[in-house]
Amino acid sequence: MDLSNLKPAAGSVKIRKRVGRGIGSGLGGTSTRGHKGAKSRSGYKNKIGFEGGQMPMQRRLPKFGFKNINRVEYKAINLSTLQALAESKQLTKIGIQDLMDAGFVSGNQLVKILAKGELTSKLEVSAHAFSAAAVAAIEKAGGSAVTL
Repeated sequence: MDLSNLKPAAGSVKIRKRVGRGIGSGLGGTSTRGHKGAKSRSGYKNKIGFEGGQMPMQRRLPKFGFKNINRVEYKAINLSTLQALAESKQLTKIGIQDLMDAGFVSGNQLVKILAKGELTSKLEVSAHAFSAAAVAAIEKAGGSAVTL
């Protein structure tokens, strides 16, 4: 095998239709565009959502919902995650920096601790927010929850 033997895969190369080259070509006249209508004319551009003048779907359907500009978005971290982190790195204090180093949160995210999972280690946990059940579980294990 060498470069002179190479061919594209069978069926992958199609010959381009040369339209508008006279009646004898078989593709003259309307040049495969059919008769009349916007699509047959030059300058036609299909706009997204255009339904031929019919009221388009995005205008027929009612609007709903809103975006609360005061919403505070938290990254949720479970107690099971804290327990695994404390065991793997032998930590007694877990703060935002420890979670960032472990790759659970990025620099600008706010962290909320949730109560999913079990906490057996005595930990001092610092975060931006805690669920009530998470605080109870941390204090039951002998630790403390510090809100930043």
